[in-house]
Amino acid sequence: MHDTWLRQQRFDERGLQMAFETAYETAIGVVDRRDRLDAAIEEMAADSEFTPLVRRLGCLRGIGTLTGFALAVEIGDWHRFTGNTIGSFVGLVPCEHSSGQSRSQGSVTKTGNGHARRLLVEAAWHHRPRYTVGKTMRDRWDLAPAAARIRGDEGNRRLHQRWVK
Repeated sequence: MHDTWLRQQRFDERGLQMAFETAYETAIGVVDRRDRLDAAIEEMAADSEFTPLVRRLGCLRGIGTLTGFALAVEIGDWHRFTGNTIGSFVGLVPCEHSSGQSRSQGSVTKTGNGHARRLLVEAAWHHRPRYTVGKTMRDRWDLAPAAARIRGDEGNRRLHQRWVK
């Protein structure tokens, strides 16, 4: 609808119309380029060493093929981390100020891999709405092993509950 509305815009001043058309053409070109890159990444993710991991990550809400592939590439060898240590790697642990018996924790440190941190934070926002299993999630589950599907469903339910509190 927005694109239709944009294409209908006409300006009386010739310079303003030319500027608008140039900006519109540039935006269309950028969107086309993004779509081509997304398609290329989808192809790479479908047939690479990271494919099994991308499919398992896809069982979580907010993690599609592009996000899963980016996380797989950014983190690399996931076996070097535990549930407790991966947070440090991406900077999602609280900073701490300690002295003697006093211990105070603050906001997240934001050290570590910023791209992976941003991907995880954006994915977390998908857990805010009520959890329902839709067609997109079922399609992703069909590509993953049964154990990943079960674990993903449990994780999705648990992560949604964190938002509700």
